[in-house]
Amino acid sequence: MKLSQRQLWLFGAIAIGAIVLITLIAAPANNKLNSGSTYSRAPDGYGAWYAFMTERGTPIQRWQKPFLELAKSQEIKTPITLLRIHKTLTEKKLYGNEEDWVKKGNTLVILGIHQPVTEAPFSTLQDSPKGKVKIDTGRRHKEIKGKIVGDRFGTIIWQDPIGKGKIIYTTTPHLAANAYQNFPNNYELLAQLVTQTEDKGKPPIENQNTQNTSVKSAATSAAKEQNPVWVDEYIHGYKDTEVIKQEAGDNIFSYLTKKPLFVTFLQGLIILIVAIWASLRRFGQPVTLTAPVANNSEAYIRALAGVLQKAGSSEFILDVVGKEEQLQLQRSLGLGEIPLNYQSLVEAWVQQTGRPATELEQLLQGQSRKHRLKESNLLTWLNQWQEIRHHL
Repeated sequence: MKLSQRQLWLFGAIAIGAIVLITLIAAPANNKLNSGSTYSRAPDGYGAWYAFMTERGTPIQRWQKPFLELAKSQEIKTPITLLRIHKTLTEKKLYGNEEDWVKKGNTLVILGIHQPVTEAPFSTLQDSPKGKVKIDTGRRHKEIKGKIVGDRFGTIIWQDPIGKGKIIYTTTPHLAANAYQNFPNNYELLAQLVTQTEDKGKPPIENQNTQNTSVKSAATSAAKEQNPVWVDEYIHGYKDTEVIKQEAGDNIFSYLTKKPLFVTFLQGLIILIVAIWASLRRFGQPVTLTAPVANNSEAYIRALAGVLQKAGSSEFILDVVGKEEQLQLQRSLGLGEIPLNYQSLVEAWVQQTGRPATELEQLLQGQSRKHRLKESNLLTWLNQWQEIRHHL
């Protein structure tokens, strides 16, 4: 069964639409964005650590709104700990509302602070309040104030008190990632970092492993008053429904326009419209293209020219082209078809054009020598003949 042109266009449009739809639905997710997310099961994700905290009964939740919403929230009244796991290394700086929020007694734990690379080995086992932990980074913080974990090359984990609260930094974003499930001390250390409290009988975290039994008992009592833990998932692209509605607007079209795949959808729609329009022949009747007529003479000349160029046979060109140019000049001067001597041709040239005799004499003399010329000199010789024809 032979399909008509309209049916072919229709099937083509359907195929293009299907390709666009598959692209929109099956496009791969941005794995880099999920790095450090508690929703991720990839090696650099934190899904296993989040499950570890949940199983041990720690009050931990995911925050999926901008930080400003957390800072001004009226529902969260007690001091809390916000864990922020960056997908890439970030600079050690705070914005104004973040610093004010910490000063009120809250704790901010930031994993993945950009620090210079030192001569330290990339993979090391470090002493910590929870025993040996595996650290995979050569980056170190040069200051030792507030050090929690570090070595002779610098500090890996440290804390800065600000007002009633504090900020805890690490130079690695993968302290308790899924890849470290075989190192339980890493999970325990991060759990202690996000649940410790200040000024309630608990000693600084870096000195806990050296305290006596009475101090450990006080620390255990203080740990029961730990702050609720929130994990910032908004920086990984996860948003609550109300946030999506605020950012997207009231209709689905305004939401789609903010998505990168909307451009692909728009392009597919334009192609579909053009295909339907073309199938209706709105651009007129089809025009049959005629095959170009082959010019055998031109093809022969081009082939001969290529052979002469490769062989460097400029003397052949001087002889053939020179004779033809001389004959054309005689015709223009009204001297007939029989070749004349150079002197008669030069005299007629001077008499009819008033130009100097040397212009034509140089061409005729160079032609008579029939010696091989460089390509540049040959082009100059042809340009000189063109100037002679121009003065006629």
